[in-house]
Amino acid sequence: MASAQRPEVDALRARPRADVLIVGGGINGIATFRDLALQGVDVVLVERGDFVCGASSASSHMVHGGIRYLENGEFRLVKEAVQERNRLLRLAPHYVRPLETTIPIFTTFSGILAAPFRLLVTHGRGRPRERGALLITAGLLIYDLFSRDGGSVPRHRLRSRARSLQELPHLNPRIRCTATYYDASMRDPERLALDVLHDGVAAGAGRARAVNYVAAVGADDDAGTVRLRDDLTGEEFDVSARVVVNASGPWTDLTNAALGAPTRFMGGTKGSHIVLDHPELLAATGGRELFFEHSDGRIVLIYPLAGRVLVGTTDVDADPRDHIVCTDDEVDYFFDLVRHVFPAIEVDASHIVYAFAGIRPLPRHDDTAPGFVSRDYRIEHARRGRLEVLSLVGGKWTTFRALAEHLSTRALEVIGLGHRVSTAGLAIGGGRGFPRTARARREWVLAHAHGHEPAVAASLLERYGTRAAEVLAAIPVGAAELDAVPGYFAAEIAHLVASEQVVHLSDLVLRRTSIAFCGGVTERMLRQLADAAADAASWDDERVQWEVADTIEVLRRDHRVEMEHSWQST
Repeated sequence: MASAQRPEVDALRARPRADVLIVGGGINGIATFRDLALQGVDVVLVERGDFVCGASSASSHMVHGGIRYLENGEFRLVKEAVQERNRLLRLAPHYVRPLETTIPIFTTFSGILAAPFRLLVTHGRGRPRERGALLITAGLLIYDLFSRDGGSVPRHRLRSRARSLQELPHLNPRIRCTATYYDASMRDPERLALDVLHDGVAAGAGRARAVNYVAAVGADDDAGTVRLRDDLTGEEFDVSARVVVNASGPWTDLTNAALGAPTRFMGGTKGSHIVLDHPELLAATGGRELFFEHSDGRIVLIYPLAGRVLVGTTDVDADPRDHIVCTDDEVDYFFDLVRHVFPAIEVDASHIVYAFAGIRPLPRHDDTAPGFVSRDYRIEHARRGRLEVLSLVGGKWTTFRALAEHLSTRALEVIGLGHRVSTAGLAIGGGRGFPRTARARREWVLAHAHGHEPAVAASLLERYGTRAAEVLAAIPVGAAELDAVPGYFAAEIAHLVASEQVVHLSDLVLRRTSIAFCGGVTERMLRQLADAAADAASWDDERVQWEVADTIEVLRRDHRVEMEHSWQST
């Protein structure tokens, strides 16, 4: 497979130095990159795979305070997460929206939700009893208290069994009651992360550079350099930096080992999800997330997203050196939990259109049960010759902005600078100027359609936020949609390839779009996408065929997507 020229890598090789080098292109590394770029720092980010291809791509698509973390006594984290959730509803309204969440409750008095009680009894190592109505309500009262910053979401409410079954008639009739509160959903986490990255590059005005498919493979402490390898060509080169930020998530220890200073900070756990095309189950959710405790004490969820139903998640110890996929046992577990909440609804493997799995970047936890491991984060600082290394341990999607502010502040302190620009009120990407009402959306469409049908402009506004204006400008007026990929245009695909460092077709279907997530992928669809990308990506026909075949294998191996593989069909 021949590799196309990559100007971003060429530019880094031409000027191989920075004040801060960030290793890891997940949401926390990307957010730190943006934060440092806004401070005027010369910053470089490298990611060994595609941007947001690791732990950040395996989330439950939620922006949440983490009510269950109250069990661990993590009040600081829950308060910060609730505040950041409310902030993201304001700063990224194109991708983050309120999510009504209902907890089915089967007992009144049992269970331990409030952390002080659980900690006194089990010290974080035992399996909780089933949570009852009184203690869940106590937890939600604390949650409401943390939410008091402008009333971003409504307060919780408790519903009787009769009222609950009236609202959600397919619920298990054995419930005693339900508790309903609000968190937020994140429709396209990968696109949100790419918006953060785009903002960082724009803010840096040439001083902020980010490249994917480039790995950190060594370091010279005395010289103050890190050895990088372009994983597409195999070529290696050195970059000098005053500070190295290790934001490689579950792979933090492996990155430190590659840099010559092994650590034992991490102890990640695996989380899997399945996506179901199941109209009956979708209707049964009533548009809400169902968030509950399964019979084994694990907290799990069922919720509607993009016309599908997302079911997750598992929480088991995992080794980041292993290839992580959703297993048959996990699928059976998911089917069992669906039946626990909706016993009359049949679900089987034929309903699965997509599956994904990843490792949470949790701290080392020895004999603590995975579900009780802290979701908070900390920063480890090591001085090594002329290199200062900051290792991020932990972190979750919801708190990425606050975490990045802390991490960038520490990096700035090391190089003798202060943190002068806050991101607390800074809109993200297509959330900037995003119209909040139906009338405002109609006005935006009329102002930015530029000859396109209003329906096209409205669809792209939903997909990209106000950055849709850039995409609309790239699509010729009157262009037809791709017949195998309804709703997408060839010029739109080419624009994504040219402006978002798409290296492989799988980058496109897994992270630049939600095509794979929604299911229904065919080889003909992939071939049409590859053809649309070919000129912008400098792919010849042989490369197009390789990309299609490789993407089919990735979807089959990692995401339980099966399709016939026959070149004659294309």
